[in-house]
Amino acid sequence: MFDHPSFDGHEEVVFTTDAASGLKLIIAIHNTNRGPALGGCRVWAYESADAAVTDVLRLSRGMTYKAAIADLPLGGGKSVMLLPAPGAKTPAMFEALGRAVDSLDGRYIVAEDVGSTPADMSCVRRGTRHVTGVLMRDGGVGDPSPTTAYGGFIALRATAKVALGRDSLSGVHVAVQGLGHVGYTMARQLAEAGARLTVADLDTDATHRARAEFGAAIVAPDEIVAVEADIFSPNALGAVLNGTSIPRLKVAAVAGCANNQLATEADGAALKARGILYAPDYVGNAGGLIKMCGEYFGWTGRDVTRRVERIGPQMEAIFAEAAASDAPTNVVADRLAESKFQRV
Repeated sequence: MFDHPSFDGHEEVVFTTDAASGLKLIIAIHNTNRGPALGGCRVWAYESADAAVTDVLRLSRGMTYKAAIADLPLGGGKSVMLLPAPGAKTPAMFEALGRAVDSLDGRYIVAEDVGSTPADMSCVRRGTRHVTGVLMRDGGVGDPSPTTAYGGFIALRATAKVALGRDSLSGVHVAVQGLGHVGYTMARQLAEAGARLTVADLDTDATHRARAEFGAAIVAPDEIVAVEADIFSPNALGAVLNGTSIPRLKVAAVAGCANNQLATEADGAALKARGILYAPDYVGNAGGLIKMCGEYFGWTGRDVTRRVERIGPQMEAIFAEAAASDAPTNVVADRLAESKFQRV
């Protein structure tokens, strides 16, 4: 574990099982210098335990940077639930997840993520109070994805301002990859702002709805990165920006809500070399985390909205510093985040 390429000085990595429910769980706590580590539980049928370890380490590290860049009183953590087959989750697994989280005495706060829902988090609450994103009927704030999408929309608008010199998104062509809860909501917001959309998703029902509702053009999932557009917006799984995809891009900028969009840090430099402005993912997709933080600490809706709307100015400041220092935007964002969570 200590030699794993994604270990990065994690404070704690917990492997746990529950025989009664069949739960197999990994919890990774990356850094708690700013506060307890908050991060969702990703529920997935991983191809191997090694793949799950890599995922949880990368995601938890990203949460540290996301919380710091958004000036939240949180550290970074994440958990992954390993399923034997897609869709094999049960309420008993989430109750066991709650007990595992509770054993950490508040060092980790769990929330929903890919494969989990507010209803699942309500099951988790039976075992711990260190959970956010539970159903509204159970006293929570529900699905954070609309807030994530709103923050992503604000980030994309700031990106268009710098990359295209446009104060309005009217007529801006955005290639949207992924139409899940976040991607579809963001596509709606873009369409309402006058953007022209090309979309792709494995779920053909979602793409057909986007065509009917937004007038979006549809392309195959493996073609979306090569669409000639103004902005590419990745909103699916990570590592979409890599040595294969970056040469295919035909856009001025990249701005989306997917986590860990860069396969490696060097891919940020590759985008810069091609003259493509990259909006660092964890800056733009912090809206959901802000909402979950607000639920945990009792902030008002106005407090949450005000913090989400800071994403735009923050993104513009990163772009300005990157231009002044001739550094890739991901490097500038990382330096800023590290200055906020690292202790001497």
